[in-house]
Amino acid sequence: MKTFLPNAQASLDNRKWHIVDANGVVLGRLATRVATIIRGKHRPTFTPHLDTGDFVVVINAEKVVLTGKKEQDKQFMSYSGWKGGESFESVAQRRARRPELLVEHAVKGMLPKGRLGRSLHSKLKVYAGDKHPHSAQTPAKLEIKK
Repeated sequence: MKTFLPNAQASLDNRKWHIVDANGVVLGRLATRVATIIRGKHRPTFTPHLDTGDFVVVINAEKVVLTGKKEQDKQFMSYSGWKGGESFESVAQRRARRPELLVEHAVKGMLPKGRLGRSLHSKLKVYAGDKHPHSAQTPAKLEIKK
């Protein structure tokens, strides 16, 4: 018996759209579930080197929850490349500035690195509020334990 290996075109044809409400959901639990759906690991036709996953729309990203004291203690560092160009930002500051980046950063870290990971990351759509422009795709609601 031969091993079934899907081609890239077959995986493009049966992609679905999912919507996740992040209101009150722990960020790590949300990110692992979303990364699994985007990667396609929930399908029996999962292939590690192909993009076999679905699209995910995350709404209410501003209401995601972090456990413990991460809201004050966790720091995001960015570096401009210049001397003294380090800048730090806490979770509370990032939530005030752009809350979508919290979810995007967490999911991106759980995707593979390289070309495949960058193409998979484009299938994640994150919105701070409860409005999104993807209603034409009729996304199915995806429940995540709180």
